[in-house]
Amino acid sequence: MIEQTTDQDFRQADLKNQDLSERRFEKVDFSGADLTGTDFTNSLFKDCSFVGANLQNVNFMSCDLRGCDLTKANISGANMNHSMLENANLTDIISDKNTKFFRMYCPEKGAFLGYKKCFNSLIVKLLIPADARRTSATETSCRCDKAKVMEIQDMYTGEHYDEAISYVDENFIYRKGHYVHAENFNPNRWVDSTGGIHFWLDEKEAEGYM
Repeated sequence: MIEQTTDQDFRQADLKNQDLSERRFEKVDFSGADLTGTDFTNSLFKDCSFVGANLQNVNFMSCDLRGCDLTKANISGANMNHSMLENANLTDIISDKNTKFFRMYCPEKGAFLGYKKCFNSLIVKLLIPADARRTSATETSCRCDKAKVMEIQDMYTGEHYDEAISYVDENFIYRKGHYVHAENFNPNRWVDSTGGIHFWLDEKEAEGYM
């Protein structure tokens, strides 16, 4: 059974290096608390405040932080991998080069290649052009609004194809040499499962999808 903490006031508390993983926190106030090095892996936070908290080197891997207030929190060195930040208040949040999976994973500027897996285990190599809108949340999967299909190949046999069908939408067809456009592209990077052309930078990661 998941341990739950509700309506607790931990403002300015010293909670450094604690193991608080796999827990549920509801209406808990961590404002100004020192949580340096604390492990929150797989925890869920509902209506919690981290305003001005010291979250350096905190492990937020696979945490649900949707709707939480992280205004002016310091997440330098923190692990944000697979954390959910939709509708979280990130105003003036502090991060650094050691903060994991908080900055955009895909290149923010310029053209680059991406890969996606389609129906029947076909791997599509995509050129994401310089003028494409692109984004990523807190993991290695990315999204864009348009891309050019460079190559389509069976991941097992290596056989080449001219077309591939999207797993999500059977009417969304990738055709070699043609551009595809996602009219439903959602520019909000923190909403992960949403509109756009989903892809990976690494071909092996694309192969592992589904």
